Amino acid sequence: MSQPVDLLKLLSVEDARARMLAGTGRTGVQRLPLDRADGMSLAEPVTAFRDQPPFDGSAMDGWAVRRADAVKDAVLTIVGESAAGRGFDGQLGPGEAVRIFTGASVPQGGDMVVIQEEAERLQGVVRLTHEPGPKSHIRRAGGDFRSGAVLLEAGTRLDPWRLSLAAAAGRAEVAVSRAPRIALLATGEELAAPGTTPGPQQIFESGSVGLTAMIRRWGGEAIRLDPAGDDEAAILAALCDVEADLIVTVGGASVGDYDLVKPALARLGLTLAVASVNVRPGKPTWFGTLGDGRRVLGLPGNPASAFVCAELFLKPLIAALQGGTAGPRMEPAILAEDLPANGAREHWMRAVMTPNGLRALPDQDSSLVTVFASADALLRRAANAPAAVTGARVDMLRLDRG
Repeated sequence: MSQPVDLLKLLSVEDARARMLAGTGRTGVQRLPLDRADGMSLAEPVTAFRDQPPFDGSAMDGWAVRRADAVKDAVLTIVGESAAGRGFDGQLGPGEAVRIFTGASVPQGGDMVVIQEEAERLQGVVRLTHEPGPKSHIRRAGGDFRSGAVLLEAGTRLDPWRLSLAAAAGRAEVAVSRAPRIALLATGEELAAPGTTPGPQQIFESGSVGLTAMIRRWGGEAIRLDPAGDDEAAILAALCDVEADLIVTVGGASVGDYDLVKPALARLGLTLAVASVNVRPGKPTWFGTLGDGRRVLGLPGNPASAFVCAELFLKPLIAALQGGTAGPRMEPAILAEDLPANGAREHWMRAVMTPNGLRALPDQDSSLVTVFASADALLRRAANAPAAVTGARVDMLRLDRG
């Protein structure tokens, strides 16, 4: 039985996010070659099946010797060579040396490498010209990772460095979560598409452009629908049959006469889990489930409100759909300027990082795209937080600026 709408209003950010994430699971699993897996989330851990490196290897070009023989002016007989991928098969005995190159395996019996700058090669022998130091110049077997070690946990987002690690473990492909399909619909008669000629009472629609990029950057597949005006039938037609793991609407989320998204989706069996959130900006944000099981996140139309709530709710939802960890990663910061006491709503202020600390941008109006484009981070102010002075510790959410 659904709860009364009043109980779903003005939920805390944490409670709203928990309701949105409840029951959210991985979209599916596919196996991809490494060169197609960048940005995907692992569905299974990557485990090492052997040590890396699998042998003791030389860190320098030089001479593999026994430490007992490594004294200044020692003259050692050259018995062979060890190169990367083509080692010396014999046993290194007393008074002997093997020419060795970086990355090559250290021959049996050898326990140090004398670098080539500290030796002089003569006819069939090598003379050590310096007293060797304490370093062995050997990279030990398993020095990077050991057989059986979990190198990458399930849920890890793959990037070039992690893909290289998977390759070093011998993987040609990995099991990853299917990219969740996110359908995105902007609404409002006041919106004109960029590149068109707007009417005198219209503005260019910018929110879905930024959200599309966010969805892709966070590992989702963005399905950008043609904007719908303030028309219930048009909204219903746009969303009725779209195949998506999550529907995101932008605008039409409040309670005005032209906020028609929820009434339109009520005809598709919408059940609300979140009616509004006690957050600034973004109070009208809502979340629910359609009769066929599709989930819907409703974001406010003002770009700053939509982008803040995308960071707080959409990003965790996309992560959860990929089997990853949900929730923003907060960091401590030092306040660069005084802040007044906060009101009753949790406030996520657009801010910039300066040499003196984190500074909230002066104008936090939720319609200003320029402010968000200048921000490095969101500064979190708890509901009813007292005034904060310069140098105080605050919480921030760093924005991904690439």
